[in-house]
Amino acid sequence: MATDMRRSLGVLDGVVIAASSTAATTSIGIGLGLLAGVVGLHLPVLMLLAFLPVACIAGAYARLNRVDPNAGNSYVWIGRSLNPWLGFLSGWVMIVASVVFLAYTTTVTGSALLALAGQAGLHRLPGLGLDPGSTLQSTLLGMVVLLAVTVTATVGVDLAAKFQRALLVFEYLVLLGFCGYGLFAGSQPFSLEWFDPFGIPSVAALTQGMVLAVFCYWGFDAVFSVSEEVRDHRDASRAGTIALVTMLGLFLLGSVAFQRVLPLGELADHGAEGLTYFGSRLASQPLAALPLVALTFSAVASLQAGVIPTVRSMFAMGRDGTLGPVWTRIHPRFGTPAAGTLLLGAIGAAVAGLSLVIPKVTDLINAAVNAIGIVVAAYYALTALAAAARFRGLLRTRPREALGAVVLPVLGATALLALGGYLCWTFWRSADHFQVAADNGWFELSVPAFMVLSGLAAGAWAKWRRRSPYFHRVPEAGHPATSAVPQGSSR
Repeated sequence: MATDMRRSLGVLDGVVIAASSTAATTSIGIGLGLLAGVVGLHLPVLMLLAFLPVACIAGAYARLNRVDPNAGNSYVWIGRSLNPWLGFLSGWVMIVASVVFLAYTTTVTGSALLALAGQAGLHRLPGLGLDPGSTLQSTLLGMVVLLAVTVTATVGVDLAAKFQRALLVFEYLVLLGFCGYGLFAGSQPFSLEWFDPFGIPSVAALTQGMVLAVFCYWGFDAVFSVSEEVRDHRDASRAGTIALVTMLGLFLLGSVAFQRVLPLGELADHGAEGLTYFGSRLASQPLAALPLVALTFSAVASLQAGVIPTVRSMFAMGRDGTLGPVWTRIHPRFGTPAAGTLLLGAIGAAVAGLSLVIPKVTDLINAAVNAIGIVVAAYYALTALAAAARFRGLLRTRPREALGAVVLPVLGATALLALGGYLCWTFWRSADHFQVAADNGWFELSVPAFMVLSGLAAGAWAKWRRRSPYFHRVPEAGHPATSAVPQGSSR
């Protein structure tokens, strides 16, 4: 059986994987309406503010990948530079967050397909009773799509990238066309106050909005999970940077266009159907259906893009003995961790089934995004601190390089930890009892808390039961950014 994954990806493939994982169309179509309910008509400045710490984190990823390209990325880098327990926890919460992401994206995909069926008139057929707002119907249909994209990811990551590329081209053409038209056709007056951060209603609104906006950028790092499958590991860094800057441009275009077309009340009220409603205000059928088709394609692509990096991280953890050997089995023909990919798809479908306790799709999205946003802020921050620790020697030898390798990552990490901590505090103070509901602060906190506590239990099992050597490494001292290690090694 093969032990190494096939190197078949280039820069364009990496950009497609990162962009599909970030899923700008889904973030714009669903996220902007939810964000507007938090920060009002300040979406453009919020997306700019959230980009700053994420850009610092992206710089840390690129520098770490330059000296240590690894499918495990954050899990390996944090474990080596800071502490193995912190490294394992970062890898674990990333995996659990990705599974939660797969679960809710499964439902979003099904909901979008049901909405498309409704616009095609299928809801009028007797006995169907299609309802895009039903978590049950949306989840069951989404599971079928999840199965299909999991099989595609199993056959080969290059085939998956080609499939995502086709979806991405259509999405972006629709997004650029409608948002570009909305800039000029919108009846709402443009205002510079949209770019005033001091106009955001409160510190709590700014904090929650920033965490949600950081979540919108989450996914650019997916390309680093396939760094052992790119022909040149530097292509992963280039692809991540290109994808992240592209996301910034699309988010700014989308946020300004939405606010030119939709008043605040309509923008916030339509939340999860924001892009569909936006399209209906700009065009009549059948053109008005194009944004919904683009949203559906984005959801499908992000489902597949969620599977690919997650199973690569689990491959790296299995290689280190912190997870079971099933995750390290490389298919001799496809050159992918096929068994792990299929198993991850099954786990995502199972968690999607558990999400049925939240009956409304919009509430499910709110609950999942807030929980994932907190843990994403935490493991992004730890990755940046790992870069600062690893390259701290540059402060003495090359101060100019140290600005990007040490200082900016520390600033980005500080901002994200402060945001995540403040949001946790506001959630704790917002409730006096626990209830399984998207608007219950204690329930919101229970999801990231479960991720961390389960990680501690899994880490203890890996260290003392599996006796993984990962936990017995000595943290690496700082060394220059030009040093190198053998590619593909996680030991």
